[in-house]
Amino acid sequence: MPASTSANADRRDYPIWNRVAETQPRAELEALQLARLRELVTRVSHVPFYRDQLSHRDITAQSIRSLEDIGKLPFTTKADMRRQHPLGLLAVPRASLSRIHGSSGTTGKPTFVAYTAGDLDLWSELCARFLVAGGLKPEHTAQVAFGYGLFTGGLGLHYGLERVGATVIPAAAGNTRRQIEIMRDLGSEVLICTPSYALTIADTARELGMDARTLPIRIGHFGGEPWTEDMRREIEDALDIDAFNNYGLSEIIGPGVSGECPARTGMHIQEDHFIVECLEPETLEPLPEGEPGELVITSLTREAMPMVRYRTRDIARLYRTPCACGRTTIRMSRLAGRSDDMLIIRGVNVFPSQIEEALLRVEGTTPHYFVEVSRPATLDEVHVKVEIHPEIFSDRMDRMQALCERISREIQTVAGIRAHVDLVEPRSIERFVGKANRVLDKRGLPE
Repeated sequence: MPASTSANADRRDYPIWNRVAETQPRAELEALQLARLRELVTRVSHVPFYRDQLSHRDITAQSIRSLEDIGKLPFTTKADMRRQHPLGLLAVPRASLSRIHGSSGTTGKPTFVAYTAGDLDLWSELCARFLVAGGLKPEHTAQVAFGYGLFTGGLGLHYGLERVGATVIPAAAGNTRRQIEIMRDLGSEVLICTPSYALTIADTARELGMDARTLPIRIGHFGGEPWTEDMRREIEDALDIDAFNNYGLSEIIGPGVSGECPARTGMHIQEDHFIVECLEPETLEPLPEGEPGELVITSLTREAMPMVRYRTRDIARLYRTPCACGRTTIRMSRLAGRSDDMLIIRGVNVFPSQIEEALLRVEGTTPHYFVEVSRPATLDEVHVKVEIHPEIFSDRMDRMQALCERISREIQTVAGIRAHVDLVEPRSIERFVGKANRVLDKRGLPE
């Protein structure tokens, strides 16, 4: 289980937005989940896609007698959503919709997701829960540096912030110098963005001759991409903040599926609205607690476009042990990566986050890297470009070679592969305002 690293963790100051929902006894919570699961089966039986699937398996609400019976239900995949493009999975009349968003399209053609007014109200409630758990107060000013528009991150967090009563600055993504100017002028105490963009803000501040730790922000809520504990420490040291992780995906509702409390021993899943399974990605069988597997999520209460056993492809662990904060919900680890992002290199399964973890174990490196995988002959080769801090960069070849070797050894220890390491100057690797793209797999691509 991840260790607590927050500066606030030893204060035992655990704010809870919705105490009734977030701390209800397990027996009551599971009874609520079962009732809502049965209701869900009834509702989706009117959706042609699910109606056919349920009918084929002879499943009705009455056949769901326990939470374990969720295993009888069909899976839903991204491919299913594309086949039902654009809104074939609607469970309500089109006239009932209040908003339509879209996925980022990082793994292919974007998919659309729809919301009723009730869904939007629920969404803001779920975001309010993890924001408050991570220290947000009504008197805070929060700067949202996520993209707005079809992407669910910007507006999802925006309405959650307003639900709590905080002042929102909808700065949107990009224009980093302007972001810093806004922070200083308006005194933003809370930053909302991807973790990689938080580091871009810190880097840009240093380029402007500023100590990034003097910026007014004190809390960061980061999501949208996998990141490691080492990267969290890097962000916290660079900006002098407490950084909190949250998780969500547009197909389920957007941000708000889970988020950290100050204990930071995993992200609390909002189980009154979601059932989350952790399955072995190949066999799709349940895994023991603490084992890494693919998250499969059922949205129990979403009205417009409920999802039954949606295969997220995200790899994480689930924890059921009690949390010091008093919440009774299960927790999920940070993401290790995606099953469809996993690289198989000479028979070894490797996630990009493992390479990031290895890099940050070596003093002087930064979380800015790029991995290129190729097969020039019969064997796979991995080249990793790594930015290092300016004070580490040297014209002494022996020092740079020794650093490359240390990084290569660490990658082999963490990821189990040998990699060719190239050290590059600061700011020479592309920065991302949204999800970072750090891997190019050239195997099978035409030359």
